[in-house]
Amino acid sequence: MQFDEILKSFQARAEAALDSRLPADSTAPGRLHAAMRYATLGGGKRVRPVLVYATGTALGACLEHLDGSAAAVEFIHAYSLIHDDLPAMDNDDLRRGRPTCHRAYDEATAILAGDSLQALAFEVLASGAQDHLPAARRLLMMEALATASGSFGMAGGQAIDLAAVGRQLSLGELENMHLHKTGALIRASVRLGFLASGGTDPRHADRLDRYARCVGLAFQVHDDILDVEGSTEVIGKPRGSDQHRDKPTYPNLLGMDEAKATAQRLCDEALEALSIMDHRADFLRRLAEFIVQRDR
Repeated sequence: MQFDEILKSFQARAEAALDSRLPADSTAPGRLHAAMRYATLGGGKRVRPVLVYATGTALGACLEHLDGSAAAVEFIHAYSLIHDDLPAMDNDDLRRGRPTCHRAYDEATAILAGDSLQALAFEVLASGAQDHLPAARRLLMMEALATASGSFGMAGGQAIDLAAVGRQLSLGELENMHLHKTGALIRASVRLGFLASGGTDPRHADRLDRYARCVGLAFQVHDDILDVEGSTEVIGKPRGSDQHRDKPTYPNLLGMDEAKATAQRLCDEALEALSIMDHRADFLRRLAEFIVQRDR
């Protein structure tokens, strides 16, 4: 299959994995479950679960053994978006072309939906569906996802981001912020794919982590570019929202041309990291290129 076909198949598989693990909105408390489903299903690029599938299959895993990890990491991502959009955080009204969760429901329900999705992620990793993996490996997976989600990962990056509004950051500070805010969960996605596949080769683990670090940072650099050059209809959120909130971005710090060059350099480094892997990693290679070429 071509890249686009594989990508769509992974995205569709991720959607089904999420749907089957989310509580039905007909199950009490129905409004909370409806908000969880609203914020998770029917939109998004599914980059993180796609990375789980792509990494695991590059190492020979069957897709059924990757579904739980793919769903878990996307539940964390969905929870983070709900909370990021809240009035106390970024105060956004639009997400994926639709009203944000707190606008579609209410602020209290949105907070509880985020809390519940975070808990559900770890429930999925601990569930019987992961019985093909030794308990020690499942603990490693939960540890990887927890570390990537907390104060030394995504939440810490968000705290740095909030503290940086209105002030100039150095390039090193900006990179550090995004390695935590966006990059930590992307690195965890690749790590989960490696662990769920039963991978044990430390060279593969190291190279895949280098790949994920570069891809995670490139993803954010390109997001900053899209905030300036993208259209609201395509990117699914207000164009220029970062500029409007006076947030530090790569185009503001480096200029647009250098920001684009940085994204491409990171893509090239990601590809180099996979040089020891065989043709089964070709989708991972193409995915790195897609991330710096996408329009949303």
